[in-house]
Order: sequence, then C-alpha cells, then structure tokens
Amino acid sequence: MFKKIVVLESILLTDEGKEILKKYSQKIIFYDTKANSEEEIIDRINDADAVLLSFTTKITKRILDKCKNIKYIGMCCSFYGEKYSNVDMKVANEKGITVTYLKDYGDEGVPEYVVSELIRLLHGLGNYQWKERPYELTNLNIGIIGLGKIGTMVANVLKYFGANIYYYSKTRKYEEEKKGYQYLPLADLLRKCDIISTHLNRDVVLLNEEEFTQFGNGKIYINTTIGCCYNIDSLKKWLDTGENYYICDSVSNLPQTQEIINHPNTIYTNKVCGNSKQSDIRATNQILNNIKNYLCN
Repeated sequence: MFKKIVVLESILLTDEGKEILKKYSQKIIFYDTKANSEEEIIDRINDADAVLLSFTTKITKRILDKCKNIKYIGMCCSFYGEKYSNVDMKVANEKGITVTYLKDYGDEGVPEYVVSELIRLLHGLGNYQWKERPYELTNLNIGIIGLGKIGTMVANVLKYFGANIYYYSKTRKYEEEKKGYQYLPLADLLRKCDIISTHLNRDVVLLNEEEFTQFGNGKIYINTTIGCCYNIDSLKKWLDTGENYYICDSVSNLPQTQEIINHPNTIYTNKVCGNSKQSDIRATNQILNNIKNYLCN
C-alpha cells in the first residue's frame, strides 16, 4: 500500500475505479483541474510516494528533484516513446522511479469511426457525397497503411463489408495475408486504391507530394494517427483539386493543421474516435492493474 497517492488532474478513471483506488493507499488526493505551474505541481505532490496524471501535465527533472518521495508514476494515457513523454523518463529511471502507462484501451472505437464516416460519405448521408451516385464499400479497393493492431481491426471490418484490402507496412504480415489481404509497395498501393487509411506511429511522415500525386484524384484519405503522418502543404494541394476528401478526428487537430481542418473538403469530427464509455472502463482496469502489479512486486 502507498502512503499517499496524488491524482494530479482529471484522468480516465470511473467512479467505481476511484473507490477501488482508495484501497491501495493510506491517503489519496484527487485534483480535477490541471495545475498552472511547476510550483503548483510540486505543491500538489508534496510528500506523495505515488502520482497519477494524464498527458496534459509534465513531470520535469525539477519536479522529480523537489518531490523526493515519489516511487511510482502512473501515466493514465498512451506512451509514444521518450521523445513525446510528458514524464522525464531518463531522470525517473535514474532515480529508480517506476513509470507505467496505458496501451490499446481506445482501439475498438477506431474501426467503428472509419466505417461510419466512409459509409456516410459514400452514400451521401451527410453534407458530402463522394461520387454522383452513391457507392457501397463492396469491391472498393482500400489500402491500409500501417497494419498493426488498429490497422488490422480496420481491415477486418472493411473486409466484412466486401472491400478489397491492400496494405503497406514496414514488415510483411503473412498471417493477415492468409485472409486475402495483399501487400503492395506504397507507390503501388496508392495507385491501386480508391481509399487509404493511415494507422502509423506518431509523426511518422509517409505521405508527401510524390505520394499524393501517385494516389491521384477522386480519392478518399482517412486518418486517425496522432500527429502528422503527411506533409501539410502536400495534403492541402491534393485537397485543393476539389475532387478529393480527407476524413479525420480531433487527434489531427494541431496548431499547424488548422488550414487542413478548415478545408472545405475535410470531413472533421471534433471528437476522439477511440473515446467511449467502454474505453474508460478499459483504461480504469489498466490503471488499477498497473498499481496492483507494482505493489505486488
């Protein structure tokens, strides 16, 4: 059991999870708002030996130096490597502080979002319609760029609707190819497919002007990758033809992408497609399991 847990800001924890969390500490303090400064973070942590936070609060070297009792930091969010971490992982490791994080808790919502937005665009169920006549997903050539867990889930759902699935990934996925998914080099995939969907690691840029030229016009690009996996100017030029559509959710809404978000041929959803009641429950279970595993070791 911890002596004191401080929850530094609002995190993905259900009310039931908050009650269970109390069993793992003699004392627990919840904050619902983000601290305004490092000093406020230090004051909040004080003598706590465990800290929970989301992605909006940074734990710097100075904070770790000041808060000497910290033994455990629970990142209640995904981890995309030290470069993007809001916790100074190097200093935490040097001080012997255990840092845990969440993974895959919001995956299930992504294929639902991809299919729902594509169907709306293909059939003209919203403000846009792809072609003069409505289209089904049946027999459309769809390219998945990045056939990891989420990319595979998207491919599986689209295949159920009758789409022809092609993929490009840094490694061949031979087990998935048994389902009929065909690997193509990126340039060939772009030329072949009517629609592409990107599922890449954060800020892996694969789509530049050459790639959008290869993709051509009268096409659909859907993206749920965090950060930019495309060159912004190249995507805008591709959209400016007026024949192409870009679909994205709010993880693509960055200061540098405002012109893309506001483009007339962008179908933007001001929601995180992986966020749901069920994803909160999965996140809560991971948060509690991470703490339980730490205390049991």
